[in-house]
Amino acid sequence: MAKEKGRKLIAQNKKARHDYHILDTYECGLVLTGTEVKSLRQGRASLVDGFVQIDDHEAWLHNVHVPEYSQGTWTNHSARRKRKLLMHRAEIDKLESKSQETGHTIVPLAMYFKDGRAKVEIALARGKKEYDKRQTLREKQDRRETDRAISAVRRRQRA
Repeated sequence: MAKEKGRKLIAQNKKARHDYHILDTYECGLVLTGTEVKSLRQGRASLVDGFVQIDDHEAWLHNVHVPEYSQGTWTNHSARRKRKLLMHRAEIDKLESKSQETGHTIVPLAMYFKDGRAKVEIALARGKKEYDKRQTLREKQDRRETDRAISAVRRRQRA
């Protein structure tokens, strides 16, 4: 079997970018069991309720749903167990000190395979207020409308 190359996306947490201001991102490895890897290779995972907690200088990923492997036996994993993240000590210490500040949290943004290894992209984030969310949506809608207008003008010029 040839070694995998590149990045294959498994799951993304689009809601995190809507609900939080992303301050800093990190790429981490995951400690997984065999059935978890097989389930992830089928492209099945959900990061929606996930968060990272630092206990005793170790980073743990909580509430990420990796469904049980369909061909698994009694060795199958539990779907929402906490999973250890593999990070450098300096990164963990930096995240721990920053996450202690009021309003800061650590959320998973994406889960993917990179060169055959399961990785998760986590972010140090600050929660958005309701008016910030509305402002972001307004800016996104304005950008979309201007892009449509520009493309319509270009179409008319070609014709």
